[in-house]
Amino acid sequence: MTQSHRIFARTIGIDYSGAETAEASLKGLRVYETFGDSEACEVLPPRGPKKYWTRRGLAEWLQQELDGARPTIVGIDHAFSFPMRYFERHGLEPDWPTFLDDFCRHWPTDQPHTYVDFVRHGNVGNGGARTGERRWRRLTEEATGSAKSVFHFDVQGAVAKSTHAGIPWLKRIRAARPELHFWPFDGWTPAAGTSVIAETYPRLWSSAYPKDDRSPDQHDAYVIARWLQEADQRGEIINALTAPEPEPIAATGLVEGWILGASWPPQKIKSAPRKKRTASGGKTTEPGFINRNLQEVVTRTDLPGNDHNQITYILRCQSCDHRYGANGSDIFQRRCPVCGAGRPGLPIS
Repeated sequence: MTQSHRIFARTIGIDYSGAETAEASLKGLRVYETFGDSEACEVLPPRGPKKYWTRRGLAEWLQQELDGARPTIVGIDHAFSFPMRYFERHGLEPDWPTFLDDFCRHWPTDQPHTYVDFVRHGNVGNGGARTGERRWRRLTEEATGSAKSVFHFDVQGAVAKSTHAGIPWLKRIRAARPELHFWPFDGWTPAAGTSVIAETYPRLWSSAYPKDDRSPDQHDAYVIARWLQEADQRGEIINALTAPEPEPIAATGLVEGWILGASWPPQKIKSAPRKKRTASGGKTTEPGFINRNLQEVVTRTDLPGNDHNQITYILRCQSCDHRYGANGSDIFQRRCPVCGAGRPGLPIS
């Protein structure tokens, strides 16, 4: 792949941290970048009293660097939005700018001397009015098969703190540089010559690169920058930026966000252990049965179906948790009406 075929002149990988405050020097906040074919190198904060990056300092650096002089793609390791169920619970329009405004009013984690936990526990802001359930996952998290929920705090590998700490800075960067393309919220296909900021998940690629003497945080940032560079060199970045199919999945991704490189349908669909959860010899109408499209039988009802001699069963989509009714005869082939482009469900109440 020659230089003329490439989309980006520079790649930046950021391993984020939600620890402490926006002004704190954080060892876990790391940045790597590449130019053209150069090796990925760590970017240190400007000279001063801070040994490591702060969230505020990083946001200001990105605003300065992403000036349009060279098309750049930035990968950041935290979620940019929340699951659709969050929007439904709080009566929000399914629109990312609306989400940013509403979130920042309740979770002012970019303010001085503010920890994420201060907001969680009611000392600052009004985070209690904008919460979710840790079992809720975005479709893109389902797609990776291993990414944790944005509401799952205080566990190893959690991204909840970094997400709640990082989202206000996305809004600030967007306000300062409206010409930037925040993918996929500004569209799945960025305009030529545009700099892009996207959510990334280094675990998708980390095993492909030797760790050498880098710390885990350094390696994650390195992996993001390196993979973005190589995907651009090979001409594969276009595929990574393409909307997933079917269309309802892409429409949901425009609200919930999408992890760059995540594919649909989820890889775990092919996972053999799923069959162990099938009930009683594989009878499709028994509670616990899961069909090939990840639709699980919850219970039988006394409601009539709309097919000959059929009754209605309640199914639950394991990807988005939507519940709906179906004829017993349809269970084996049903797809979710919400996220899987399936037929509308039968009434269940």
